[in-house]
Amino acid sequence: MTMKTAAQTAAEPAPFPEDDERPQRIMLVTDAWEPQVNGVVRTLTRTVDECRAMGHVVEVIHPGLGFKTFPLPTYPEIQMAVGARKDIERRFQQFEPEAIHISTEGTLGMAARAVCLKWKLPFTTTYHTQFPQYVHARFPFVPLAAGYAFMRWFHNAGGGVMVATPTMRDDLTRHGLKNIKSWARGVDTELFHPDRRGVGGGLFKDLEKPVFLYVGRVSVEKNIEAFLKLDLPGSKVVVGPGPQLEELRRKYPEAHFLGPKSGEDLARHYADADVFVFPSLTDTFGLVILEAMAAGTPVAGYPAPGPIDIIPGSGAGVVHEDLRQACLGCLELKREDARAYAEKFSWRACAQEFVRNLKPQPKPERKRFWKRLRLRLRKERQLF
Repeated sequence: MTMKTAAQTAAEPAPFPEDDERPQRIMLVTDAWEPQVNGVVRTLTRTVDECRAMGHVVEVIHPGLGFKTFPLPTYPEIQMAVGARKDIERRFQQFEPEAIHISTEGTLGMAARAVCLKWKLPFTTTYHTQFPQYVHARFPFVPLAAGYAFMRWFHNAGGGVMVATPTMRDDLTRHGLKNIKSWARGVDTELFHPDRRGVGGGLFKDLEKPVFLYVGRVSVEKNIEAFLKLDLPGSKVVVGPGPQLEELRRKYPEAHFLGPKSGEDLARHYADADVFVFPSLTDTFGLVILEAMAAGTPVAGYPAPGPIDIIPGSGAGVVHEDLRQACLGCLELKREDARAYAEKFSWRACAQEFVRNLKPQPKPERKRFWKRLRLRLRKERQLF
């Protein structure tokens, strides 16, 4: 059987079963949330917005709800909540969700997983990032096998794990993860638009052309040096924060490091670039790929998870083992083709697929479950 590409999945959402069309109560638990700025947070916030617009009631448990937190080592802007389990139990009881989705494997995710297993609550998860590779890149003494063992322990306890691409589905299956479900991503085609190109002469009017752009976290697992080392004409621009920023700025003084950007400012950077370069070998999707395409900028990348599922055959970019060849090949592509391809991805289709994957409890069974749980917890409190 032929696997669908991410574009086919996003462009042709399957119709809802009748029971899934009704409004549902969805609990989302995530360690990644605003004010963090990354692809995971953009995916979750847009999915929640679309779900609410579709009539679903969504409650989000995230680190900003008053929990005690500590900065994640090597990722200080990501705060890990501690001592949250009792509060999660209380929020579950008050909200009485029909579906529970645990989006991340952090401290909140693990606490919510423990509650679900204790109370026999069905839940789903998402594999957003290549956790084993990320940990190994920062701490080489931690073997990849240990990371995948943790992934199996965390995700196989749930009713299904959502992944963005067929490549990731195949990779996780090889590593023993089960019940894997497809969940494609979307892009804001109004914010990221070719019309922003060249406004006021363009943001890069003083730089030598062509302009090759990277947007994303500046950290070791993103493989940015593979881009910065390339012998390319024109200029290289890096947009984004991260722990490797100052190191790379010193090492590659000819490149332009602009720090983090957001909103319309970020959209203009995408549109004013000539080629978007995605050097990562470990991302599971790469939302920035779609954002660049929506702005009309073709994307160069390696044949790795993310690019290999999105770019081939699109006319919107080039993947090649030689990243320089991919970059130069993008200069021959039409910007309008990149835009047309990005328009196939919508956040509404993304949210619909997310809800379908949840398989929430039928309403009568949900009511009976929470009634029984309240009685049980009341008896337990009386005993103590």
